[in-house]
Amino acid sequence: MSLTSIIITLVIGAVAGWLAGVLFKGYGFGLLMNIIIGILGGFIGGNVLGWLGVNWGTTIVGQIVTAVIGAVILLWIVSLFKKK
Repeated sequence: MSLTSIIITLVIGAVAGWLAGVLFKGYGFGLLMNIIIGILGGFIGGNVLGWLGVNWGTTIVGQIVTAVIGAVILLWIVSLFKKK
């Protein structure tokens, strides 16, 4: 994995995590947590959309949308176990 692909992955993770935070609870989680949530969301979103037969290709926009969908799913699952 080259340095460029690592940086792109971190940027996509940060954007996706921030967008998921804004959509799910109204604000982001901070840069590090946004990156972690976005990267995990990318894995979850890729798998879920793959099971459904949906593929938006390898464009940056498609990767961000996939990661945001997965990150929202991740945040929803975490909220089920989190006490209020």
